[in-house]
Amino acid sequence: MFEKILVANRGEIAVRIIRACKELGVRTVAIYSEADAAALHVRLADEAVCVGPASSARSYLNIPNIISAALLTGAEAIHPGYGYLAERARFAEICEDHGIEFIGPRPSTIECMGDKAKAKKAMEAAGVPVIPGSDGPVESDSEALKIAGEIGYPVIVKASAGGGGKGMRVVYCQEDLLRSLNLARAEADAAFGSGEVYIEKFIYKPRHVEIQIVADKYGNVAHLGERECSLQRRQQKILEEAPCVAITPKMRQAMGEAAVAGAQAVDYISTGTVEFLVDQDGNFYFMEMNTRIQVEHPVTEMITGIDLVKEQLRIAAGEKLSFRQEDITLRGHAIECRINAENPQAGFIPSPGVITAYHAPGGMGIRVDSGIYQGWEVSPFYDPMIAKVIAWGRNRDEAIGRMEAALSEMIIEGIATSIPFHLELLRDEGFRSGRFHTKYIEEEFMAGK
Repeated sequence: MFEKILVANRGEIAVRIIRACKELGVRTVAIYSEADAAALHVRLADEAVCVGPASSARSYLNIPNIISAALLTGAEAIHPGYGYLAERARFAEICEDHGIEFIGPRPSTIECMGDKAKAKKAMEAAGVPVIPGSDGPVESDSEALKIAGEIGYPVIVKASAGGGGKGMRVVYCQEDLLRSLNLARAEADAAFGSGEVYIEKFIYKPRHVEIQIVADKYGNVAHLGERECSLQRRQQKILEEAPCVAITPKMRQAMGEAAVAGAQAVDYISTGTVEFLVDQDGNFYFMEMNTRIQVEHPVTEMITGIDLVKEQLRIAAGEKLSFRQEDITLRGHAIECRINAENPQAGFIPSPGVITAYHAPGGMGIRVDSGIYQGWEVSPFYDPMIAKVIAWGRNRDEAIGRMEAALSEMIIEGIATSIPFHLELLRDEGFRSGRFHTKYIEEEFMAGK
């Protein structure tokens, strides 16, 4: 095991990684921007290095400064968390060039899975079901018209190098295709530096279901069941749960086997997530693969008892998986609510400011992952997610009840948060019945509000 690692992130995920390291007896180095000098992850780490001013581009994305911090402190490895540099193949390569272990997949795997067109080809070759569409980036308008005509409308145009809904357009008829194609290319180029787009069949009201996989350096790969991630707003997840109420044991096995096959096909190492769209007939299709720890990983930990971050650290240090596929048992139900510093009553605008009072909920089956404390100032420079509340129950109803009780108990004053929105969602009949899809929040739950 490593003696010291650098955590190249901030907020709750940095705190989460530092806690896992403490359990393993690994010393930690935190990095921080000038705006984060008093952040909780800085306080909890054994050492801390300022890597730049408030701007992420000049601090948390400043690769030369981060590598220098690792070398100066003697860190043997870097854990990137999620976001920022977690899926930058070039960053992983630079770590290797400097003799620093990157806690994640190989650069070639990150590069392949980061390009949606390449990822789709790789998964299709591995026998993973994929959505009908173009074989790669669409090269011309005539090719786009031909492909869309063959697979049938509606279709969706997606950025090859994208995510988070940018460079994405749903097209319902031939007359709108070329205009949507040009808009998607321009948006993708502005957001990701690449205007390449591809076309797929649009799946109506699908579920977004992902499979957690873990793989070591010796070819051992296992999946840890699925997570339901359909409840989203503007392509950003709001609430996740595990397992998914719409997945049968037979589907779980098929999706898990497909995810493992896909991971093996790209020689995957570390934790990762294979994301699928599930249509209303129960068919599932590969959407993308995230080559990092996910924000929603705690729900999987709660129903399996496996610490995914510690598993990442062990794998990076050269150890074998600590479990086999047959050891995995899903127990109970877990739900995660992402708590954001934003005002749902004012169009979800960010709500930075000083937290004047804070009380974290507790009780049986409750977990809170956060990087906040009373007196800390929520910065306007970064993502508004400030905490995650996770509730476990013996069944879904118990998990919902515990989550509702936990959020009702939680106190965060001085700023607006999304807690009232979550409480309203938890009481919604569509959510409680499990009858929802990726557009449910915007098209049904929030309709008329």
